[in-house]
Amino acid sequence: MKNQKIFTFLAAAVGLLILPLLLQSFGNAWVRIADMALLFVLLSLGLNIVVGYAGLLDLGYVAFFAIGAYMFGLMASPQLTDTFPVIAEMFPTGLHTPLWIVIPMAAGLAGLFGVLLGAPTLRLRGDYLAIVTLGFGEIIRVFLNNLDQPINITNGPKGISQIDSLHFFGLDLGKKVVVGGIELASVSLYYYLFLALVVVSVIICHRLELSRVGRAWMAIREDEIAAKAMGINTRNLKLLAFGMGATFGGVSGAMFAAFQGFISPESFSLMESVMIVAMVVLGGVGHLPGVILGAVLLSALPEVLRYIAGPLQDMTGGRLDASILRQLLIALAMISVMLLRPRGLWPSPEHGKSLQNVKS
Repeated sequence: MKNQKIFTFLAAAVGLLILPLLLQSFGNAWVRIADMALLFVLLSLGLNIVVGYAGLLDLGYVAFFAIGAYMFGLMASPQLTDTFPVIAEMFPTGLHTPLWIVIPMAAGLAGLFGVLLGAPTLRLRGDYLAIVTLGFGEIIRVFLNNLDQPINITNGPKGISQIDSLHFFGLDLGKKVVVGGIELASVSLYYYLFLALVVVSVIICHRLELSRVGRAWMAIREDEIAAKAMGINTRNLKLLAFGMGATFGGVSGAMFAAFQGFISPESFSLMESVMIVAMVVLGGVGHLPGVILGAVLLSALPEVLRYIAGPLQDMTGGRLDASILRQLLIALAMISVMLLRPRGLWPSPEHGKSLQNVKS
C-alpha cells in the first residue's frame, strides 16, 4: 500500500512537471489556463483555512487577492515614481522589488488586513458573517477604484500597467529560456513557480490540519460553545484563521500582478469571490484534495466551454451570446454536481455537520 502511494505521488509529480511542455505544443494559451488554475488553487487553499477548517463563511476573500496584487503593482511599476517626485529621487531607476521581498510583503500586508477584518466579526456567525465579509470585499474594490483623487495612487479604473515580471537568481520569468534544447516560454516558467508555491502551500495546510491549532479550528467549526467551554481561545484562533487565510490570497495576488503585467479593480469583483467559495464547496469543504480538484475544474471549465459555446451559438443563429451560454453551461454543471454529490466531488470522510452549516 505504501509503495503504491509512493508510485502515485511520483507519477503525479512527473505529470505536473511535463504538463506545460505538452500544453506548449497546442499553444501558450493553454499554459496560461494552467497558470491561472494554479493561482486559483492557491486562493482556494487559503479560503479553505477560513471556511473549511474554522467554519467561518468569508465572501470577501477576493479583497486579499486585490491587496496583494496592488501591493506588487505599486512596488514594481512606475506608478509611485510618477506620482511622487520624492520617491523618484530615491529610486532614479524606478522601483523594481525582488521576489524575496515581494512574497513576505504580500503575505504580511494581506494577513494584517485579514486580522483587521476578523476583529469586528468575532461575534458574528453564519449569514451575518457572510454579509460583513461581502461588504469588506466590495469596500476594498471601490476604494481601489476611487483612489486616483486627490492623489493618484492606484490610477483608479484605468488600473496599473508596466508591472515588472518576476526576477530571481538572474532569471527573468518574462522572457523565454532554452534548457537542454527545450524552449520554455514565459508562461511555462510562471507555471513552475506557481506549482512550487502550491506545493509549499499544500504542505503548510496539511501540517496545520494535523496541528493543535488545526484541531482547535475544527472544534470551533463543529461547536464553538463547546470549544470555548473546553478552554479554547476562540477569539485568537478566529483571528489567526482570518490572518493565515489572507496570506495565501496576498501571495496569489502578487503573483497574478506579475504574471499579467496589468491590474485593475475589475479583476477583483464580487463574482471572483463567489467563484473561489464555489471552488471550495464544490470540491469538498475542509478536504485538501477536494479543494484542489474544485479549483482546477472551476478555473479551467470556463475556458474549455468556450469551444462548446461557439457551436451552440451557431445552432441558435447567433441569437444567444457565447459568453452568456458559457455562464449557463457552468451553472448547469455546478447544479448537476451538487445534486449528485451534495458533499462535494471529493469530500472529507471526517467532515460532519459543519458542512451543512456552510452550505446553508
